Amino acid sequence: MNICFLHLHLLVLSKHKDQFDNLEKHTQWGIDILEKYIKFVKERTEIELSYAKQLRNLSKKYQPKKNSKDEEEYRYTACQAFLSTLNETNDYAGQHEVISETMTSQITVELARYVQELKQERKSYFHDGRKAQQHIETCWKQLESSKRRFERDCKEADRAQQYFEKMDADINVTKADVEKARQQAQIRHQMAEDSKADYSSILQKFNHEQHAYYHTHIPSIFQKIQEMEEKRIVKIGKSLKKYAELDQEVIPIIGKCLDGIVKAADSIDQKNDSQLVIEAYKSGFEPPGDIEFEDYTQPMKRTVSDNSLSNSRGEGKPELKFGGKSKGKLWPFIKKNKGATPEDFSNLPPEQRRKRLQQKVDELNKEMQKEMDQRDAITKMKDVYLKNPQMGDPASLDHKLTEVNQNIEKLRLEAQKFEAWLAEVEGILPARGEQARRQSGMYDTQNPPAINSCAQDRESSPDGSYTEEQSQESEVKVLATDFDDEFDDEEPLPAIGTCKALYTFEGQNEGTISVVEGETLHVIEEDKGDGWTRIRRSEDEEGYVPTSYVEVYLDKNAKGAKTYI
Repeated sequence: MNICFLHLHLLVLSKHKDQFDNLEKHTQWGIDILEKYIKFVKERTEIELSYAKQLRNLSKKYQPKKNSKDEEEYRYTACQAFLSTLNETNDYAGQHEVISETMTSQITVELARYVQELKQERKSYFHDGRKAQQHIETCWKQLESSKRRFERDCKEADRAQQYFEKMDADINVTKADVEKARQQAQIRHQMAEDSKADYSSILQKFNHEQHAYYHTHIPSIFQKIQEMEEKRIVKIGKSLKKYAELDQEVIPIIGKCLDGIVKAADSIDQKNDSQLVIEAYKSGFEPPGDIEFEDYTQPMKRTVSDNSLSNSRGEGKPELKFGGKSKGKLWPFIKKNKGATPEDFSNLPPEQRRKRLQQKVDELNKEMQKEMDQRDAITKMKDVYLKNPQMGDPASLDHKLTEVNQNIEKLRLEAQKFEAWLAEVEGILPARGEQARRQSGMYDTQNPPAINSCAQDRESSPDGSYTEEQSQESEVKVLATDFDDEFDDEEPLPAIGTCKALYTFEGQNEGTISVVEGETLHVIEEDKGDGWTRIRRSEDEEGYVPTSYVEVYLDKNAKGAKTYI
């Protein structure tokens, strides 16, 4: 009976140990599933980031290069639509970067932190369970030991009693031996009573511990493990939902990118592109006239045409003539000069020549304006040095100022030369005394020219290039027009950043502006190396201040953005 009871308890404890093993395996499996999902999301973010990088590189690869022929092609609406597609693709790539970043921060990082917490919590619960299990097993072993000792003492007491009775009944045994046997039987009986009391006490304690183990400790631990598992399952569900929501959040923005591409495609204007091609390549020549019939049946009266291209213009206008070696060739088939391009572009047709000359004039005027701005800055700096000798030596700027003036004069002469050629093409000679700082389009093309197009005064060279020939039949007239009022209303420069005044500056010279320490203003022109920055307080109040007096914050999109202190 005792052996069966012992085996029953051992079987129950063994089953609970098996339950702990099963739960331990299951909870570890749950953590493995969570870590597998984290790895999945992490690989998804890497794919999104790689895809975004490839899209950005693709967009950058087909962007027009600055100051290249490709940049000119984007005047056409079809090319502009393609450029918009590239920009929208770049924005589209940005949304995939957003997906990668948000999934990393809101799913991967958060779940990784939760897994660490989950592992610690799981370890704590199973530690408590193992501890409770070891405690009840220890109590059971104590009970088993006390019971065996009680059983052994009872058997020893029974044998001692039987030995005493046997000695007492034997007449041949002395009284001393009988007394000794009686005392030994009493000792054994007392040991059995002590073992009984000890066994009874340990049994009560074990029953109490067993009741607490099965009805309090184990159910509490199992409940905590269950709650931990349910929390893990809920966490996975929320993460899966967040995974879908993060994709849904960028869908409207991606839709806008695609709408931008559709809008760009709808903006393509084939008529406008065709007109741009016409304007870009029209020559300015008039169509050739009819070719005269040459009658070879009458050798003596054969008429040889000295000009294969008759002039269909009105009377009083010089004809377009070709040299003798070009006899019989029409102007559409004239070969281009493969040699070096003349400085005045005289090898080009009139309209193309006019555009190239105008472009050259604009470039020279732009360079001259930069030099003049630099001269003004040096002059202002020199004035500051004169008033504040501690800031620098005014004489140190004389060499730089002389060099800049020489550059301005050189550019002015160069611009006048090209303006003269441009005026010749347009039928207008440049007016004397006109200011050197001309901008593009300074000639009044609205007024009809008083002379004919210089293209009609050209004669073709054998290789198809053109040489200037002064017409003796027409008289050149000069139109002098005053353009001083055209540049009174100059548009203000856009702001490229902001600045904060570090010190108070009294702008007393012309072109400077006063600022107060701590004042915030707009930057419209950064320091070009002359120590001055151009700023604006309002639309009508702008000027230069020393760069060392302000702290400049240029916009990120501004070219060469950096901070001066």
